[in-house]
Formats: sequence, C-alpha cells, structure tokens
Amino acid sequence: MQKHLIERDRSTREADTRWLDLETLAMAEITSEQPNQPIELAFRPGEESGWRAGEPGVQVIRLIFHQPQRLSRIRLRFSERNVERTQELVLRWAPDRSHPFQDIVRQQWVFSPQGSHLESEDYRVNLDAVGVLELIVNPDVAHGLAIASLDELRIA
Repeated sequence: MQKHLIERDRSTREADTRWLDLETLAMAEITSEQPNQPIELAFRPGEESGWRAGEPGVQVIRLIFHQPQRLSRIRLRFSERNVERTQELVLRWAPDRSHPFQDIVRQQWVFSPQGSHLESEDYRVNLDAVGVLELIVNPDVAHGLAIASLDELRIA
C-alpha cells in the first residue's frame, strides 16, 4: 500500500487568522461597564478579565466601524463560575445606522457552576460592507438579575 502523510486542516488555527484591531477600526457603544473591566479588555487577546456590565439586565455592545468591513469570523467567549443561569445572546449586523439590523445568530446557553461554566462560540460568516455589529446579551432570561460579562470578542 502506498501512503503519504498530509497536514491536518489548519484553517481554524489562531496564527492563520487575521483578527481586526477593534480599538483602532471601530467605536464601541455600550449600555454600561464596570470601571475596572471596560469593553476594551474583551478585544485584547490574553486579557484575564474581559468586559463586565455595570448593572444587571440586558446589555448592548455595538461596534460602529469607521469604514465598512468584510467579516468572515466572529469569536465570542463567556464564562460564569458562580451562578446557574440561562443567558441569551443575539448577534446582528447592518451596513450602517440607517438600515435595519439582520440577525447572524440568536441562541441561549445554560451556565452551571457544577457543569458548563464556559461558552465559546466561533461563527464563520460571509458578510460584506458591515458598518455596525451589535451584540445583545440577556444574562439571565428567567430572573433578569445577573450581570452580563464577555471574556472575549474577536472578529476577522
């Protein structure tokens, strides 16, 4: 038998991904944040804490790009180690503020300190001319008392 070793598909490797510098390319609008955990921390690789809302309830993170962007990948990471809760997220986009938003994804995740305490999502998208990207986080669909947080938001 003839055989040949081939390399595994490395399309999801971190080194192959050209993540956008969100702090340079966009302005962020947020409903709230804790002073020691601003939204910028979620944009920086390797940061320990990420963003945390300044008050309970539904939170909005809106990125308004200075120039329209072509997006191929969106990565989100959330964690909750203390409270069992069901979180809902909506990720949507628009060419600019004057156009209606189009949903990319809407989903729920159940955090449990005894089980799943990390939610990591990696969406492959094919979006041209994105002017606005919006993430809506309802940290506790049942009670509305939890504080939203976002460990990481990366876009390529």
